[in-house]
Amino acid sequence: MLKLFQSIFGGNEARGRYPESLIEMAIERVVDGTYPRLRAQSGYSKRLRQPVIHAIDHVISLIDNLSAPLPAVNATYSSDPRLPALFVSAEHMREVFGKDNALGEFREGHPEIGEGVTALLLAERKEKNTLGVALEGDMLRRDVAQVSVSFGNHRLLDPSNNEEEARRLLKRRAFDHLISLALWRISEAKSERAELNHQHELMKGKLGLLRRGGWGFEGKEGKSIDPVALQCELDAIEAQLAAITIDDRTLSGQLDIVTDLLADAENQIWAEPVDLHLDRMNIKRPAENPDARQISFQELHNTRGQSLVMLFVSLNPAELPQRQKFSASSGQILAELGSPFGR
Repeated sequence: MLKLFQSIFGGNEARGRYPESLIEMAIERVVDGTYPRLRAQSGYSKRLRQPVIHAIDHVISLIDNLSAPLPAVNATYSSDPRLPALFVSAEHMREVFGKDNALGEFREGHPEIGEGVTALLLAERKEKNTLGVALEGDMLRRDVAQVSVSFGNHRLLDPSNNEEEARRLLKRRAFDHLISLALWRISEAKSERAELNHQHELMKGKLGLLRRGGWGFEGKEGKSIDPVALQCELDAIEAQLAAITIDDRTLSGQLDIVTDLLADAENQIWAEPVDLHLDRMNIKRPAENPDARQISFQELHNTRGQSLVMLFVSLNPAELPQRQKFSASSGQILAELGSPFGR
């Protein structure tokens, strides 16, 4: 059985120096997360060992390179230009955090958290060509071509009482996301055999469940998840996959897909710096423009073409409104598959 919610990072791993227990656990998690029948391949663990170590190296570096958490509280809203760029006002910032599902569940489970919560804030950046007004010298010109920048679909991931624990959870998430990318790659491998076409559909279903279980960088968008029900759905898919007849050649090819992807982890999920020069209306300006504020973010990318602005933040729950509760129907357990970072 795939232990969907187990952890594989202890929080104190140094890059390149891992206990054997972590490596073995990571190898087995890769197999469970993609296709457990890969264990039928002779030497599967040996073939996966170096790619898995490389993937662990990468996700630890990715998360450790996040800057120290930025206080996203009332008192600091105006002092760092990134917060006014992401939120139209301090009230808007409080409203977004107050409605966030992951933070709300964390607050309910930790009523004594006090003033400090650390989490990764993600948002989608969009740019739009518009016509606006600009002052050129002493003349006010209208219908000037401009580029406006907006940020939407804000969400918090892996809220925690402290920075160390938040980083540990994010490392697990990044590693699991690599596994989900490998599963997606396997599911997209074309085959004319009916058995493998059926396998393809089952693996897409499994991929959706893993995303709903937190194997990506998307929030749950207000929908609560029953871990027991999710595990039962996953076990049912695994049972159907186990019943399909797959030859050794196909299994070997699938193992190759997994090892190749993990060995190329830095080109599967990565972060890039983004420097913007925006005025107070989030209109792009030349760097020398006196109204321009330089705003620097890290943007998360994956091989499927999605990008998300990310900012490590610390929050004060006492400043936030009470959470509005949501519930999910049983028909919402399976995720939509359109988002490469999961749902």
